[in-house]
Amino acid sequence: MLTLSSRTCKSMARVAALALILAAAAACSTVESQSFNVAKGGNVESAQIATDADFGRYDRLQAEEMGIFFPAGSATRQDDLLRIRQIFRSAFIRELEGYMIVQEAGPSTMRVQASLIDLRGASAGAMPQMRREIQDVARSGSLVFLMEMQDSESGRTLARAADSTSAPTFASAAGTSTDWSSVTEAANRWAVLFRQFLDQNLAR
Repeated sequence: MLTLSSRTCKSMARVAALALILAAAAACSTVESQSFNVAKGGNVESAQIATDADFGRYDRLQAEEMGIFFPAGSATRQDDLLRIRQIFRSAFIRELEGYMIVQEAGPSTMRVQASLIDLRGASAGAMPQMRREIQDVARSGSLVFLMEMQDSESGRTLARAADSTSAPTFASAAGTSTDWSSVTEAANRWAVLFRQFLDQNLAR
């Protein structure tokens, strides 16, 4: 049977305590938090700007595929979803004329992603596939357009803007159809709002 002296036990205890402190410090160093200011008086219903956001460093955009979130059982067909994405993409590309659109991340590139969240007749809990950040702005009974802007290299969120004043009509039941003119109108409105934000904040 191995017997340790009291001095050895105390030494091992100190080592163990030091190891716990270092482990805790390492764990804390991997936790990132961000603070946001709520922007008021803008053209969208709600906007959050990161307190450390420096939009002046960005002069090009990296566009991600639009996210579309409909409740389970929605009558909207896959080909309709593709058409919705194409309408929004065309509207935004047209409004972003003059800005450099790139495919790769970089130090002066801002990643942007749009999401369309239809919670008319459903709650955020009906779509668990949504990220927490999207669930935080989604409201039951509404259709929300969300634009998220991130640093393309670090992934840190720079801003989020949400608006529900335009509500295009999608197929809501079997036998109904999407009102494509209202989809185009909403896409054009949100594209103009985003262009206004860029003109006000990005380096040109």
